[in-house]
Amino acid sequence: MTISANIIGASGYTGGDLLRILVTHPEVEVKAATSERFAGEPVKKIHPNLRSFVDYNFVSVKEIKEADVVFLCVPHGMAAPYVEQYMDSGTKIVDLSADFRLHNPADYPKWYGHEHPKPELLKKFVYGLPELHREQIKKSNYVACPGCLSTTSILSLAPLAKEKLLDPNGIVIDAKIGSSGGGAAFDISTHHPERVGVVRSYKPTGHRHTGEIEQELGELQGAKFGVAFSPHAVELVRGILATCHVRLNKQVKEVDIWKIYRSFYKDSPFVRIVKEKEGHYRYPEPKLLAGTNFFDVGFELDSHVNRLVVMGAIDNLVKGSGGQAVQNMNLMFGLDEKTGMWRPGLHPI
Repeated sequence: MTISANIIGASGYTGGDLLRILVTHPEVEVKAATSERFAGEPVKKIHPNLRSFVDYNFVSVKEIKEADVVFLCVPHGMAAPYVEQYMDSGTKIVDLSADFRLHNPADYPKWYGHEHPKPELLKKFVYGLPELHREQIKKSNYVACPGCLSTTSILSLAPLAKEKLLDPNGIVIDAKIGSSGGGAAFDISTHHPERVGVVRSYKPTGHRHTGEIEQELGELQGAKFGVAFSPHAVELVRGILATCHVRLNKQVKEVDIWKIYRSFYKDSPFVRIVKEKEGHYRYPEPKLLAGTNFFDVGFELDSHVNRLVVMGAIDNLVKGSGGQAVQNMNLMFGLDEKTGMWRPGLHPI
């Protein structure tokens, strides 16, 4: 099988990492990588890590021909016109923007500040978190990839929600994210002199990924959730660590938590439970995941106050973005979901 692929918006960090994965994927041929800003420029000029792997130029989206799958790496609010166009052509769509992640159109004004332009299309998309929706993704032509912070948070707590253990009013998530999460466009907050050495709370309430977290955990547990979610910018380039403080609605033992997580993720090759009794690497660490599609999760039970601390880590540009998109594509085309991505991280870096 050879899958032809187009990447719309390939010059940013998300599009670049997606391209990095696809150019060595054994079943994919990239037909076009678009950029309106850099059309006509060599791809390797913007993504120098792809020298010797990519010898073509960026093109305008107007120049591309049809492919088996299109990846939309466009800013939030800009995916809908492309979705309409490619639905008509029969192309499979993997959307990496936020435009089709939420099921309820009424949630878009709340979390994104605008009405959804095509609410009738929302029901056609599957939320692209394979560990939760693997079978639906296999049958779908349209997948909306989750946000990076929501991916980390949802995967951290999904097994507990499935067992209906979460107190819906007792969930606090403190997430740390690297600078690449802000995208490739210049912003003073990601400028090196402003970012270096920083631990900055930048959206302590009302972060837009909260809607996804509440949606997915609520569907799993069959309850309405109110999640207190606060992200922080830290001095990393790649990586997210989400520390989730949750109250449980019944007493459990550590062995019970082990069983719950092992059972829930037994068929998920990219999920690893990291909880060691000794050594330096006892819990998940984003640094060890750089460049990989793994999600590492660990936990510690605080029986004193019936609290569970769950720690989840990913590379935000891979499992939180381009890698998860390829994982979804693999499932959509009947491939093993590990295809093209089964590799360890680097250590030390």
